[in-house]
Amino acid sequence: MKVIEHLERAKEPLISFEIIPPKRGGDINSLLAVLEDIVKYRPPFIDITSHAAEVNYDETPQGIKKIVKRKRPGTLGICALIQHKYNIDAVPHVLTKGFTREETEDFLIELNYLGIQNVLAIQGDDSGYKKPIPVGKSVNLYASDLVKQMVDMNKGKFLEENLLDAKPTNFCVGVSGYPEKHFESPNLKTDIKYVKQKTDAGAEYVVTQMFYDNKYYFDYVEMCKQIGITVPIIPGLKIVTSKVQLHSIPKNFYVSIPEELSDEIMNAKPEHVLDIGVEWAAKQVEELLNKNVPGVHFYIMQNSKPTIKLMERLKIK
Repeated sequence: MKVIEHLERAKEPLISFEIIPPKRGGDINSLLAVLEDIVKYRPPFIDITSHAAEVNYDETPQGIKKIVKRKRPGTLGICALIQHKYNIDAVPHVLTKGFTREETEDFLIELNYLGIQNVLAIQGDDSGYKKPIPVGKSVNLYASDLVKQMVDMNKGKFLEENLLDAKPTNFCVGVSGYPEKHFESPNLKTDIKYVKQKTDAGAEYVVTQMFYDNKYYFDYVEMCKQIGITVPIIPGLKIVTSKVQLHSIPKNFYVSIPEELSDEIMNAKPEHVLDIGVEWAAKQVEELLNKNVPGVHFYIMQNSKPTIKLMERLKIK
């Protein structure tokens, strides 16, 4: 089922999750443990992040060697696992950065083979690697371009000529939103205009970056409505679990942490930080649910324990 259909048919706000593939060379056992933890809550869908190639420099007997590789491959396989073993809709992230439009089309065709109907179109992080574009290939510069490519495929328009007779795909396309603005945008209003470009191109829903003050989300939704964005906007949350995250989360995700939360964590013993983070997230969720948000999306990545603790605190079965 499509994400938008889940949202339309839901009688109460939905709870969804986002996970990340294991590192290259690892195994899937740790991820399976995370999945076993979260599938018991029967989420309508689970997002799986995707990662482009990046440059690594390895020391060899011949000297330092430049190696280009994907640090976390496996998105496609994990999608198949979630979709067909657990019967939960998988939402793979599809990137503009690091992939040609032709590679994207191939990936989307493979998703279509697997019966996966949902995708999240995003630019992706800058890995520092500028992939050479082969002659005759093309790229999507912006997420709105990627959305358009997906919508074109839904209309039966393919890049590969011998696919002109292929059946149209049937993807539900989601996109990201940033209540505190994307770090590359000059201001929030400009950033929201970019979201409008994505929804105008055919995106059917928005999932937000994490935030720790619900006011950012409510103000963001209102500003989106004022500019004519009518699709559902799902709030994204991540639980603070350590003192280190007070620095790493703002640095890596460009979001702010309220003074009240940061002060409480800094003054607490390390073993109490998780409880503080869970309690803060619980208050966020309760307020969001009371305001009839379409759902709540948890960024759990590879650590399900904080979210499980939160579910128990909220008495969500």
